[in-house]
Amino acid sequence: MTVNYLAFAIPAFFIFVYIEFKIAQQQKKARIFKYESTVANFSVGIAERLLNLFIAASFYQLYQWVYTNYAIFDISTKWYVWILLLLATDFVWYWYHRLGHEINFLWAAHIVHHQSEEFNLSAAARITTIQAIFRNIFWCALPLVGFHPNMIITILLAHGAYSFFTHTQLGGKLGWLENIFITPSLHGVHHASDEKYLDKNYGDVFVFWDKLFGTFQKEEEAPKYGLTHPIKSYSFIWQHFHYYLEIAEAYKRADGFKAKWNAVFGSPALMDQNIRPILEQRYYQNKIQHEAKPKPKFKIYLNIQLVLVVAMLTGTTMFYGYLTLVHKVAISIFILVTLINIGALLEQRRWIYYLECFRLILVFGYVFYTFNIVEFLIFPVVGLIVLERNFSLNSLYKKHVLNINPTQLIHR
Repeated sequence: MTVNYLAFAIPAFFIFVYIEFKIAQQQKKARIFKYESTVANFSVGIAERLLNLFIAASFYQLYQWVYTNYAIFDISTKWYVWILLLLATDFVWYWYHRLGHEINFLWAAHIVHHQSEEFNLSAAARITTIQAIFRNIFWCALPLVGFHPNMIITILLAHGAYSFFTHTQLGGKLGWLENIFITPSLHGVHHASDEKYLDKNYGDVFVFWDKLFGTFQKEEEAPKYGLTHPIKSYSFIWQHFHYYLEIAEAYKRADGFKAKWNAVFGSPALMDQNIRPILEQRYYQNKIQHEAKPKPKFKIYLNIQLVLVVAMLTGTTMFYGYLTLVHKVAISIFILVTLINIGALLEQRRWIYYLECFRLILVFGYVFYTFNIVEFLIFPVVGLIVLERNFSLNSLYKKHVLNINPTQLIHR
């Protein structure tokens, strides 16, 4: 049986995060990790890895199609071409990354990567599938020039691995290397919300492009990480889509073609900052964060779900080619619903009980479908209703799983 060995990158990621956390503890820097933010970071990364399973092969096919039909040059595969390709890849990344900060609809996909107010290896996971699609469209420039798709895929894997290790505060400054490479210190500047650090250090591996195009900035004062206007939410859905809603609202309010154009293609710096608070209230995202330390039961329950989806993602990645479409879709729906559930747990949303019921029915539906007895799905549904009527499962769930009393929960 042939397996996808890239699946081992998933547990490796968590091992590196754990090592960083233990080192941070030893160095008395455990503050660089916050439980809620770290879990939210993991959730975003899990969703991206899951959804990319469905489209990753299409990226190579796209490169192959561009290379076969439109390559401008016939570039060899000699050893020195790898160096040239690495430079070209980082150059394309620089402009993709820079435009991702300068154009609203591209920023809507990239903003998720900057939402974490803690800067550590877990923040590297904050990549969305939409961002991955945009990024790979930009990288079509490489086969268009004439680089072979096999070389491109290999370089992109190395490129992505390098950028993962730049998301940490433990390395400090690296001396003369900072004149050549994007180091953790320099990339930390990019993730900062301080005015002097905004829109700096777009490179992923090399600093050449930032110095050449005037966007280079060394770390001076300690950065404050995150967005200039934090979203203050751990909601899985809100983190992914809030800026698209802001664009839609800005477009709706815009008067005239130019204003509407700017709402979509203009600079994020010009976005009306009064829009987000209105949307937060409209979509019930204006809650005051509950800062109390989670009860052990709440934390254990959340961690179990996180471990479960990581195990499912690893297994699905490893044996993806052997799964039927029904299995792939069922696993994906379960994982995505669980990630929404995790975000709701972090925010202590009272409607999470109904999401739990929905997830349970989905599991029964999948099992009954597998055994070709879908018509019997009515029995677990009726069973849930009877249990709720007789034992008030809703109240029991809030009492034993949620972190605060039902009377304190926001009524939504």
